[in-house]
Amino acid sequence: MSVAGSGASPETPRLPSWAVATGQDAHGTWADFEVAGYRTRLRRVPAGTFMMGAPETEAGVGPDELQHTVTLTHDYWLAESECTQTLWQIVMGANPSYFVSAERPVEQVTWPDVQMFLERLNARVPGLHARLPSEAEWEYGCRAGTTSGTYAGEIAPVGTYNAPILDDIAWYGGNSGVAFELDNGFDTSFLPDKQYPDALAGSHTVKLKQPNRWGVYDCLGNLWEWCQDWFGPYDAGTVLDPQGPATGDGRVIRGGAWMDQAVDIRAANRNQGTPVDKVIILGFRIALGPDE
Repeated sequence: MSVAGSGASPETPRLPSWAVATGQDAHGTWADFEVAGYRTRLRRVPAGTFMMGAPETEAGVGPDELQHTVTLTHDYWLAESECTQTLWQIVMGANPSYFVSAERPVEQVTWPDVQMFLERLNARVPGLHARLPSEAEWEYGCRAGTTSGTYAGEIAPVGTYNAPILDDIAWYGGNSGVAFELDNGFDTSFLPDKQYPDALAGSHTVKLKQPNRWGVYDCLGNLWEWCQDWFGPYDAGTVLDPQGPATGDGRVIRGGAWMDQAVDIRAANRNQGTPVDKVIILGFRIALGPDE
């Protein structure tokens, strides 16, 4: 089974039409777009083939995580963080979030809200064509060439809310009270087997934890993230550029959130939200391409 490499390229990256800056670093190629002086960075994700889903032996594996081979035939761009409240407010003129803080991810946004945001953002940045990632693009971008439960390794929980490997890469129910500074946090002291005993918890500023090898932050934990697809069973066998079912009742959400148990914070874990869901544990990140 082939998987994509580091994402780095020996060539000097071409400046996309929508970008104000581009470059390369240890994680690969990046490019920034700008709205009203505020920059958002995206990472170029290389095309490749991977095993989507989880093996039956993985801790927390669900019946809808059937492992199957997926090939993404084109490079695409994925925002290195969840959409921040600052970017949302610049584009939409208001901030719907409960945990108000400029560089925290925006939450309490429905799937249609996100579509309106993307339409308005694209109108302000010529050539951007921002969208939500497909479910396959989301998992591939989260894994970044790895095959374990998380991009740091297998999750190996020692308690319901205690998986030490998550501490460096994700905000979840076991550690989201650590350094939480807002007054409106939720009391999580009742959660069993927490990694840390802190009581008040909530979402956190983006990019405080370690990214994956492609430079993508917070794809595990902090907030669940809307994907483009309707939720449905996977197709068995090898699939090219899957887009999910044509219709459904719920849209895919991925990644887990700040109040979830350890086994929810896995690259393969699947969930769904009714498109009108407007909750404090759900946000999104931007994807682009493959036209750029």
